Amino acid sequence: MEWKGIGAAPGFAMGPAFLLQRDEVKVERRSLSREEAGTESKRFDEKVAVAIVELERIRENAKQKLGEQEAEIFSAHILVLQDPEYIGAVKEKIQTEQVNAEAALQEVTDSFVELFESMENEYMRERAADIRDVSNRVMQRLAGISETSMDDFAEPVVLLAHDLTPSDTAQLDREKVAGFATDIGGRTSHSAIMARSMEIPAVVGLREITAHLKTGDYLILDGQSGIVLVNPQPEVIREYRQKADQYAAQQAEYKKLKDEPSLTADGLQVELAANIGNPQDAVGAVRNGAEGVGLYRTEFLYMGRDTLPTEEEQFEAYKAVAETFGKDHPIVIRSLDIGGDKELPYLDLQKELNPFLGYRAIRLCLDRSDIFKTQLRAILRASVYGNIKLMYPMIASLQELRAANRVLEEVKQELKRDKISFREKMEVGMMIEVPAAAIIADQLAKEVDFFSIGTNDLIQYTMAVDRMNEKISYLYQPFNPAVLRLIKTVIDAAHREGKWAGMCGEMAGNKTAIPILLGMGLDEFSMSASSILPARALLRKLNKPDMQSLAETVLQMDAAEEIKRYVEREVPAVKE
Repeated sequence: MEWKGIGAAPGFAMGPAFLLQRDEVKVERRSLSREEAGTESKRFDEKVAVAIVELERIRENAKQKLGEQEAEIFSAHILVLQDPEYIGAVKEKIQTEQVNAEAALQEVTDSFVELFESMENEYMRERAADIRDVSNRVMQRLAGISETSMDDFAEPVVLLAHDLTPSDTAQLDREKVAGFATDIGGRTSHSAIMARSMEIPAVVGLREITAHLKTGDYLILDGQSGIVLVNPQPEVIREYRQKADQYAAQQAEYKKLKDEPSLTADGLQVELAANIGNPQDAVGAVRNGAEGVGLYRTEFLYMGRDTLPTEEEQFEAYKAVAETFGKDHPIVIRSLDIGGDKELPYLDLQKELNPFLGYRAIRLCLDRSDIFKTQLRAILRASVYGNIKLMYPMIASLQELRAANRVLEEVKQELKRDKISFREKMEVGMMIEVPAAAIIADQLAKEVDFFSIGTNDLIQYTMAVDRMNEKISYLYQPFNPAVLRLIKTVIDAAHREGKWAGMCGEMAGNKTAIPILLGMGLDEFSMSASSILPARALLRKLNKPDMQSLAETVLQMDAAEEIKRYVEREVPAVKE
């Protein structure tokens, strides 16, 4: 049997399935004597204590594997179990109504959830999910159901789940879990992102696979093509073992390039950098041979918490990344890019009909200069610890760029007044995500130190396509002639002013796109850490003059598919 989903993290996994089932506790309300109610209250306290210990362990595992920021959700869950209003209400119900702990917990939880879900504040409504999660954990302990541990597995398994919660994903042990597959999710779901960062093969979006399989079924998971094979024949298993061996051999060959320069066949050096979201990602980027950071997505410092990060918290995060790479490696920090599909509930921003076209990124920062200045202070302070560069997102006009620079200058003067050190000559650039910015790149290039082309949004805005909408996803075309011509316009505008041009969108790591981008003159390619070594291997097979001719040819073509076929035919190495 074959199931087709979405390849979320590359690699192959083979082994017995382990179906992660959610045990639902059926609660019956029982009347107790006064004495029994006292004992029941103590039992409840004991199970809450067990749940807190479990969450503390999960939080520590998450810190080590995923970083401080991703572990914060478990701190929030612990706080729920330490909230005297919530826990106290359960204990009071046990004592005054003389009922069992399960019934009291369920009734109080339902009451709290209903209260939070009725609130207008989006952040408070979302807290209802936290209460349900921790309530379910305590309920299972009351029912005598122990926590499923990845350490219980006798051999590496392929984990099956409807979805993976942060708690589940944080506990995945690479030595125990060969890969995982889920009913729901896409390439940008939290489970997919974590799988790539942890280098665990994964397939998501399999719809109803958990309803048809059972623990013990033998599975083959292909994280590249998005295929899961169930109880395959021996010859199929042998075939995929060969594929897995070939994949491992290829990865080992790539590793040999970790400390090699990023050179083309004719000796031209380009820069291969990583896109990261936290200091922990920087460690993985160095391990994969990144020559710097082309995009530090600072919004992750602001997410998964109740309040804005302090200046000191931000400073420490930026400093940590600079120190991980060392003073000679560039670290491009993007200022806060909240909005669109990234929300901060505690800011209580107004709901918008078109959030991707609305109050977001630099627009929000210029309006909320208090938030913007705090971040700029932290970035400037960290600049003395490495080659840090600042980049503004979502700039659409020269006026916005100048307004952002005025705020930056104000912060510099404040730091000078306070006798706080920073690097005066820190480079300041901007992302090219809005077609309007690409069209006036010649004007913008006079007032920035560099451009970084954010193709994820540039393609979306250029083609007027919501890339999350499955019905029109065919219109999301990185190789569309309009997109390629805008990219060439931006690179040329930068070079005419003696500035460098990079790219930090997914396109920068696309093996079919790399020859075109090299031919166009792109100076810096920034991508996910796992794409860096394959990109370096490809560059070593490309000759710059040949790629210039290739780029000139494709810019005259009129269809994305025609362009892709042409590049794959002329540069066979992109298919290797």
